[in-house]
Amino acid sequence: MTKYQHYFKNKKITLMGLGLLGRGVGDAVFLAQCGAHLTVTDLKTEKELAPSLKKLKRLKNIKFVLGRHRISDFQKADLIIKSAGVPLDSPYIKEAKKHGVPVTMSTALFAKLIPEDVTLIGVTGTRGKTTVTHLTYEILRSDKRRVFLGGNVRGVSTLALLKKVKPKDYVVLELDSWQLQGFGDERKSPHIAVFTNFLEDHMNYYRGNMNQYWKDKEYIFTHQKERDIIFAGKGVVSRIRKNTRRKGELIVVDDIPKNWKLKMPGEHNRANAAFATAVTHQIGVSRQIIKKTVESFRGVPGRLEYLRTIRGVKIYNDTTATMPTATIAALRALQPTTYNPAKGEARQRRLQLKIILIIGGADKNLDMSTLLKEIPKYCKKVLLLPGTGTDKLSIKYKVSSIKYVKNLTMAVKEALTHAERGDIVLFSPAFASFGLFKNEFDRGEQFNKLVDGL
Repeated sequence: MTKYQHYFKNKKITLMGLGLLGRGVGDAVFLAQCGAHLTVTDLKTEKELAPSLKKLKRLKNIKFVLGRHRISDFQKADLIIKSAGVPLDSPYIKEAKKHGVPVTMSTALFAKLIPEDVTLIGVTGTRGKTTVTHLTYEILRSDKRRVFLGGNVRGVSTLALLKKVKPKDYVVLELDSWQLQGFGDERKSPHIAVFTNFLEDHMNYYRGNMNQYWKDKEYIFTHQKERDIIFAGKGVVSRIRKNTRRKGELIVVDDIPKNWKLKMPGEHNRANAAFATAVTHQIGVSRQIIKKTVESFRGVPGRLEYLRTIRGVKIYNDTTATMPTATIAALRALQPTTYNPAKGEARQRRLQLKIILIIGGADKNLDMSTLLKEIPKYCKKVLLLPGTGTDKLSIKYKVSSIKYVKNLTMAVKEALTHAERGDIVLFSPAFASFGLFKNEFDRGEQFNKLVDGL
């Protein structure tokens, strides 16, 4: 029996949050296969969770408590595994801790149970972590390393990777602030940590407290050992240096060479490539392999993803832009630039406005004032989707050339009505997806489907 099988066998485990993204389902299947006595509980109803429940119906050692939580499932368990986004003041988690029941998260539990000589690379930051994670993974694959991808990756149960990971392997994890709560509980940090940037986000969850947000984020490095490393963006270096608990070596990430030609648009993606380059070069991957992989990498779906050109109009899906700074980055990325190799610098040209922006969604309690100042510099038309954030936007600010639309179908139709040859239709919501959509991925898939049907 392996270490992880022994750890889970016959334990009474409460899995708090099944969800619809596949990670919770994968965790449940894995735990059941390991012989755990599993209770899956979720505030969503059986009907809402139908796609996930369908994949678990043949497993006999799982009980379901849906549409609610029961205090007893948190008092009498041997272990609680909570999903991302469980409120900081959850009475159920408080009750578990009151009764001495350990509380953790699946990705952190994976980090705890992997063989000691597996190299764990963790990537966090408010923006860029997904691209950095996937590009780092692709570079290591190109170098013929045994490497696995996990963390905040749709459809991937990181916990289930315990069945595959062997000594000397590499694992690259995308880690959001919620998953890092689990690393704090386990007093673990990745051997190689990447911290891209720190911007205002998730203030609806953290109730406007940026210090609490930072506290979760810094678990990426606070439990590192002296032989470990943290790669940091220039914007977070000073704050990291102030942390007296830091033991790992701190490396400040610089740019990639100016003559590297990326398929991903935008200066923010050159910065993302710089992180992946720095990490893999440190590990020992040749500059030739890194450059070839970076220049061929097309990005991650839903992140300023080019879909197609219709009648000379380019269409981009940027559904994962759930905050204003992400939408600003997208607008700037699609603004044409001129490049002067002699001076080694890019200069923006003042051009006729070409972007038709589809924006709007659920409020995250973020400041939209900077985005509202930037939009007129790039956009000829703005289409606003319904949502609590959109409502807040319309009350506080005035934007010219806007139109309110009832749904995404109408937004796409309206955008192409106004688009002319050479224009760009950009779906970059700047808000969360809740309300019209199940999640940001559902939002992006619906947009893709509409564009495919044109």
